[in-house]
Amino acid sequence: MNPFKGRHFQRDIILWAVRWYCKYGISYRELQEMLAERGVNVDHSTIYRWVQRYAPEMEKRLRWYWRNPSDLCPWHMDETYVKVNGRWAYLYRAVDSRGRTVDFYLSSRRNSKAAYRFLGKILNKGSSQKTEKIVR
Repeated sequence: MNPFKGRHFQRDIILWAVRWYCKYGISYRELQEMLAERGVNVDHSTIYRWVQRYAPEMEKRLRWYWRNPSDLCPWHMDETYVKVNGRWAYLYRAVDSRGRTVDFYLSSRRNSKAAYRFLGKILNKGSSQKTEKIVR
């Protein structure tokens, strides 16, 4: 189902108007002037109706892109050299503010590839996983 079906203006124009209103916080009349400068004659009350109808859906669909993993669960990265089964290895570890391990990665080498692999793993994981408590 197309939510823009039956509208008098093109989909892009409606989305631009809603985005500009939400992003920059300008008034409907100022937005009407901006669109008129670009050759689109639309009334400010029409823009109001567009914002009421499409802004909640845009916010819902774009929320995933705006998320910042550190805002969801603040964590810090730690790296140390440990001995595992008689061999030395690098332990990369993400720890949250309460001292719980969010995730870890064991590598035989200390290079940027290992660090990027760990960061990619932790950022793609999200905050849905349960964390384990560190026993000291």
